[in-house]
Amino acid sequence: MSRLGNLGARLYRGEVGYDFVGKRKLWYGISILITITAIVGLAVRGLNMGIEFKGGAVFTTPKTSVSVAQAQEYAEEATGHPAIVQKLGNDTLRIQVSELDTGEANQVGRQLAEDMDIPAGTINAELVGPSWGAQIANKAWTGLGVFMILVVIYLAIAFEWRMAVAALVALIHDITITVGVYALVGFEVTPGTVIGLLTILGYSLYDTVVVFDSLKEGTKDITKQTRWTYGEIANRSINSTLVRSINTTVVALLPVAGLLFIGGGFLGAGMLNDISLSLFVGLAAGAYSSIFIATPLVADLKEREPAIKALKKRVLAKREAAAGRGESAEDGDVEHHGRPQDARQGEATAAGAVVGQRGRGRGRPSPGRRR
Repeated sequence: MSRLGNLGARLYRGEVGYDFVGKRKLWYGISILITITAIVGLAVRGLNMGIEFKGGAVFTTPKTSVSVAQAQEYAEEATGHPAIVQKLGNDTLRIQVSELDTGEANQVGRQLAEDMDIPAGTINAELVGPSWGAQIANKAWTGLGVFMILVVIYLAIAFEWRMAVAALVALIHDITITVGVYALVGFEVTPGTVIGLLTILGYSLYDTVVVFDSLKEGTKDITKQTRWTYGEIANRSINSTLVRSINTTVVALLPVAGLLFIGGGFLGAGMLNDISLSLFVGLAAGAYSSIFIATPLVADLKEREPAIKALKKRVLAKREAAAGRGESAEDGDVEHHGRPQDARQGEATAAGAVVGQRGRGRGRPSPGRRR
């Protein structure tokens, strides 16, 4: 077995572990700091909305020897607006200029053809109205709202309302961080960005539900034992799925990193940046929130219940009493994952003790004693 697989097995069995829930205030503080930074970046710099949302014109040129920087200079001189130029296959260029109407677009097309020394009729111009972008934005917000509502309803039915609240907080956390990074980096927001956001929400939710399922199983009949508190079982649930979460996150991030850094950075395929950045940041934030935010928050909410509070007092009191006697506080209790210990083994041990006592006290004397 590999070293990571061996670690995962030991984490699952509870032989090793990290106290995620016990240090939840630290994770909350880190998340609050990151979220505030994202909000400030969003408020100060704002989002660089793509032409699909602002409206404008997209010019596609035929094969040309003009460089991207030179074409951008030509477009900005002809329009007076910032231009985004991307190099496509076969040495063609895609030039985006916002806030242009039909008359201006035709004039700009002719000017670009003259500056780039190409036939005017070979430049393809497409106009995008701002109303279309507004419709896309409204549908995106509507889809996001419906998704959130369905998530809360499903988790409240499948698990409980506290887990639904914690998952919702984690999703809002992931969205805020991803949008804030877009504002700080200045990448263009396109419909591809919206698709990426919805994709990472599903991934983050899936990772969170896996931990919640382990927690639900581990806390079954929790008040019938005095060995573990709710927070300790929640912590074991995180540790038991930790290696799996790391593996799935790394496997998902590798191809996205290829799109973002190799495709968008080295190869210059800028159109990949809009979706790859949202996926990269969202996947990382989703993995973080499922481990450090969602489950610790569930433990916080659950430990406010009177029954769970009373359980914690009993567990701590039993441990103190056992420590005073130099004994273990775990004898005869239920294991952390909710399944009882092997009763037959306990009965056999007890029977062996009784037999031993009888042999020493009431049994027939040994032949050595008869003499």
